[in-house]
Amino acid sequence: MGYGAFVKKYAVITGACILFGAGIGLFIDPNNLAPGGASGLCIILSRLVPIETGTLFLLVNIPIIGLGIWKFGWKFILSTLYAIFVSSMATNYFDTLEPLTREPLLGAVFGGVLVASGIGLVMRAGATTGGTDIIVKCLKLKKPYLKTGTIFLTIDSVIIGIGGIVFGRIDSVLYSIISAVATSFMLDIVLYGRDGAKMIYIISNAPVNITERLLKELNVGVTYLDGTGAYRKEQKQVIFCVVKKQSAYKVEEIVKQEDDSAFMIISSATEIYGEGYKSYFGEKL
Repeated sequence: MGYGAFVKKYAVITGACILFGAGIGLFIDPNNLAPGGASGLCIILSRLVPIETGTLFLLVNIPIIGLGIWKFGWKFILSTLYAIFVSSMATNYFDTLEPLTREPLLGAVFGGVLVASGIGLVMRAGATTGGTDIIVKCLKLKKPYLKTGTIFLTIDSVIIGIGGIVFGRIDSVLYSIISAVATSFMLDIVLYGRDGAKMIYIISNAPVNITERLLKELNVGVTYLDGTGAYRKEQKQVIFCVVKKQSAYKVEEIVKQEDDSAFMIISSATEIYGEGYKSYFGEKL
């Protein structure tokens, strides 16, 4: 890794950890919410022992770091150690400031968004903020098809339940659930993006004209699939393409203009990898 790339990586990690700390210290912790993760567990523990939430975050991560070293090696853990330290210090700092809101709903939503943004950016930089991030990354090694946000939500549910017992208030549990959902939703956006793509199959008597216009006017990749009609046994060329959601209506217009009797199937595609979309190896976190 070159010097410039190194500086950029750690600048991103630093900024992301500050977002994480702000989400905890300015929104979640002061509103007595424990939306899951190691941070949620530390918020619960801070009500039981006289230690700051950020410091507890550092202590809780010690055994988890051991797991990370075993699974990913020192190179990965060095950046994670840095992220944990900055997150811990940022959380303690923001805890000393006046909260931006005392409204639990606002704290749950905005805190969840900031925490998810921080975690997501750190993970995209090739590190984690420790805690359940490392556990999630280990699970992804065994089950790569699981979405990161979904795994977080499952783990968070357990911690939220513990928080409900400690706080003894059902509204804290409900607001914590809202925060966990906001975190999960935002995390998937940061990590995977909002693909918003449409997968389109077109069966037409004018496949060449339609294909030429798709290539020229929309600059999208088009694939021919060989098909056979079951009733008449006629050979057909099925046009297959994937386009951004906002371009789908243009495909419909082209097909309608070239062959208004064409058969067309349009469905949503949640994740697209390849040229023009996402790099599989670079973004499958």
